[in-house]
Amino acid sequence: MYEQIHHVSLEVRKLKRARAFYEKVLQFEISPERPDFEFDGIWYSLGGTQLHLIVNKSLSEEEKPTLNSRSSHFAVRVRSIDDLIERLERAGCTYLDKPASKTGWHQVFVQDPDGNIIEFNA
Repeated sequence: MYEQIHHVSLEVRKLKRARAFYEKVLQFEISPERPDFEFDGIWYSLGGTQLHLIVNKSLSEEEKPTLNSRSSHFAVRVRSIDDLIERLERAGCTYLDKPASKTGWHQVFVQDPDGNIIEFNA
């Protein structure tokens, strides 16, 4: 019945700031599939899944969750967790590193500038 998750959608306050994080730090690739909606946003291709960022200017700049592995998040499998950690450190990003997770894979959690939490694992 179900095939896969098609996309995950996140709200961001400032698109330029979000794009700098997702494109420069995480190196996500822009998807050309986004229609010309009447609201600001951008889509990224992540293998067979997409990430949709949607601008919501009413988001609070102050109310961000604490970076942890139990808050709402989505996960992205990466080829090299070491390469990811190196990119995060070069960019000065705070991250939560769980190399010996009970899941059996190395997990790294990071927040985007709007507080959305992303897990990377390998």
